[in-house]
Amino acid sequence: MSQAAQKLMDVDEFLAWAEGREGKWELHDGAAVAMAPEQAFHSRVKTYAGAALLAALRRIGADCGVYTDGLSVQITARHSFVPDLLVTCPPTPPKVVKTTTPLIVVEVLSPSTAGFDHGAKLEGYFSLPSLVHYLLIDPDRRVLILHSRAREGVIETRILREGEARLDPPGLAFDVAELFG
Repeated sequence: MSQAAQKLMDVDEFLAWAEGREGKWELHDGAAVAMAPEQAFHSRVKTYAGAALLAALRRIGADCGVYTDGLSVQITARHSFVPDLLVTCPPTPPKVVKTTTPLIVVEVLSPSTAGFDHGAKLEGYFSLPSLVHYLLIDPDRRVLILHSRAREGVIETRILREGEARLDPPGLAFDVAELFG
């Protein structure tokens, strides 16, 4: 079915529709959009990023949850994204499938999604008051692009190729090299 002929849904209708379907889906302006399968390298970098964030949170004793794939971030009534990785503090309850309160969101860039990750997702995620850090990991260039909310309306961007990445809040730090294994 073409996207134009698709029934437009709100996030709750979409999540009910997507339950049990093959593949990963997002909701863009009320329309279900299939996400492309990911390459092994993309998946591996996502795993390394999750491990680095989880270890850093444990080191500081933070009461946070780290989620890879699957947990949907509701942006508006008709927009919902599924990031590669996200952190909520406190952890999201076990049976929940969506959140509106991520503290940290991570996307691993791929050629087919980089423009959307740098554009609509950046704007959408930062429309949520809870979001403080949006990390874009470029596995091909081995670089971390870190967008952080400095104060209301001001997003600071740092590009890190090496060294320590600090995310405050919640006060964690990890070596950028950990993201690439």
